[in-house]
Amino acid sequence: MSAIRRAVTGTWDRFAASDPGLLRLMAGLRTVGAILVTLVVLALLHTGVTLMVAGAMTAMVSTFAIREKEVRGQAITLALGLPVALAAMSLGALLHARVIAGDLCFLALIFAAVYSRRFGDRGTALGLVGFQVYFVSLFVRATVPTLPQLALTLSVAFACSAVVRFTVVPETPQRTLARLRAAFRARLAQLVATHLALMDAEPGQLDDVLDDLRRDTARLHEAALMIQGRLEEGTPDEATAGLLQRRVADAEIAAERLGMLLLNARSAERADTLTLHLPHAPVPTTTSVLETGGDVHTRLRRDLEALNLLVARRAPDDRGTALAHVRNRLLGYRDEDKLPPASPAVQDAFRGIGEAARAVLGLRLALDGPQDESDDSPATTRSREEFDAEDLAIVGAGADEEGGGSEDDRTGLQRPTTRAAFQVAVGSALAIVGGEFLSSQRWYWAVLTCWVVFLNTSSTGEILVKGYRRLVGTVFGVVAGVALAGLVGNHTWTAFALVLVCIFGMFFTAPLSYALMSFFVTAMLGLLYTLLDTYSLSVLVLRIEETALGAACGIIAAALVLPVHTDRRTDEHLDTVLVRLREVVAAAVEQLSGGPAVDLLGLARDLDTALDELRASTRPLTHPITPLRVRRQTAQYLVALLETCAYHARSLAATAELVPYSRTIAADPRLSLAGKRIARNLDLIAARVRDEPAEGEVEAGASIAAMLEASDSPALRSGTVTFRVLRHLQRLDENVVGIARPLDVPVAGRKTGPRA
Repeated sequence: MSAIRRAVTGTWDRFAASDPGLLRLMAGLRTVGAILVTLVVLALLHTGVTLMVAGAMTAMVSTFAIREKEVRGQAITLALGLPVALAAMSLGALLHARVIAGDLCFLALIFAAVYSRRFGDRGTALGLVGFQVYFVSLFVRATVPTLPQLALTLSVAFACSAVVRFTVVPETPQRTLARLRAAFRARLAQLVATHLALMDAEPGQLDDVLDDLRRDTARLHEAALMIQGRLEEGTPDEATAGLLQRRVADAEIAAERLGMLLLNARSAERADTLTLHLPHAPVPTTTSVLETGGDVHTRLRRDLEALNLLVARRAPDDRGTALAHVRNRLLGYRDEDKLPPASPAVQDAFRGIGEAARAVLGLRLALDGPQDESDDSPATTRSREEFDAEDLAIVGAGADEEGGGSEDDRTGLQRPTTRAAFQVAVGSALAIVGGEFLSSQRWYWAVLTCWVVFLNTSSTGEILVKGYRRLVGTVFGVVAGVALAGLVGNHTWTAFALVLVCIFGMFFTAPLSYALMSFFVTAMLGLLYTLLDTYSLSVLVLRIEETALGAACGIIAAALVLPVHTDRRTDEHLDTVLVRLREVVAAAVEQLSGGPAVDLLGLARDLDTALDELRASTRPLTHPITPLRVRRQTAQYLVALLETCAYHARSLAATAELVPYSRTIAADPRLSLAGKRIARNLDLIAARVRDEPAEGEVEAGASIAAMLEASDSPALRSGTVTFRVLRHLQRLDENVVGIARPLDVPVAGRKTGPRA
């Protein structure tokens, strides 16, 4: 029985790790639930099939459009959405027979819906409701005589959406944050399992294992960022939010560092941190130090399995002293005299396990509260005392509120929402004209595609890739729609059941693959046409034609109307990342040099957010269909270098925050010189990205460790915190120089060539 329970728990943990916070699952269940309840209520009211389709589509829109985190905000937006929906439906019915007036009104509505994004989540939601409900009016061919019934149908749909959202599948910031924390723990366990695979991998298997290691490290980082985004609403106060942020950051940094140390332990040469961020990076030459079955390998593998146990076990399941014994043993590796006799690289791996165990202990204390201390070893007691000191500092710093994020100060046509509104309006006008030539009854599919390809995109390249994916998904969806329509026949409720399956698939796969989402949308439309008795193969083929037309109109509008080229957008994000990186490094080094304490982890998370935006903006450049292979490789290399720099910057920030109250970390004023050089190098690179004049060259200089040794500093041991800080600074220095080269920024001692 216990084996079955463990298997079920393990399966659920893997699912929770694949869907952090169960956000996709909850979105799918909430939308399907709203539609199902709406259909049941409308069926009890003996509503016709056409009105049931309108109700189902409205319930879907009123559910997915609302993205606010606070329950009160969700309720207000939902309440405001109903009159907006009624107005849009009435407008569609009144202009049903007035083609030109209807088209002009639709364009005005599209412009307003896109422009409303500047007013935040509520403006975005209301604009989306207005556009989609107007689209529903076109889909069901609403007329003035049917308006009373349609108004009742919309009211039922909104009421059912509210019931499901607030009672059946409730979403509160606290619940979402709790699920995200569970997902973080599950992803951390997966990463440790990959560390085990790294230990056992044969040389021929190492490339595949490293791919898994990169993926799992990135997934852990993604979960950490998602937690960061929910801390403000999901925690009772700022001190609790700061504490949880600190513990999550510690666990993430310790886990990523452990992977690097294990790779070094099984290599004949020190691996570059870039290996963990750049796909197909060269694999370090392996050595036989950790030969499978050897004493060191066996002990290291045993301790990794113990670390995995610490991560996976939950507080209510802790019984006896076995877990405390395992924790005490791993934390003992933080003391030099507990390390096994081995090479320095292998000893570093054991130290990494000890630091990871400490991070896991801190994470459990933050998530589950105080633990039983009766079986603590001296090493565990010391770790708890360190956490107590850190907690007091975090609580004390909670009174100093961080300034809000910088507002976008662009105005007029330079404002992204204004620019997008004009682009979508022009693209939609082209789609209306072209769509009328293809079909005078279903031209709106082209408009819908044009609208959709502009959602969550910011450059011409992103729109091109999104249009391509929508077209691919639509083509395969048409094939599925043909098969499903033949399977359903005249069975209404079977068709509605399959529609719900498609809707769930649409929302569950939307964050993963836009092509998959488009597939489910098109398959669902085939079923809806069957319900409305308007299904035919020619209708679905027309769907492909209208989709291709809408995507083409969107691309033309993006390229010709106030265009934002991919290179320009990427340079803007690259500049932001460089500025954020400089802020983190300068502040961390200043604090490590004895300067004042600041919110370093907050700065580090700002860097992570900017890096995510850069990564998204480079996707058109790194997409497989991109014909420019050199640019693709350069973009991948730059992003990997910046991810490596961000890792070292996070590590420096986490270490620097310990300086004011740690008994093992002391400030060293000599570090300020290295920090100033790195900051100056970043300034030169950022100026080159902005095409601003800048004098000077990027300087690599001597290694930082050599610089300190030249200052008559005592010899540094590999396991000391000072050595770790120096290693992070040196790697930062090297990677910043690496960023300069493909951007054609002058580097001291190197002749510049053409920009890659």
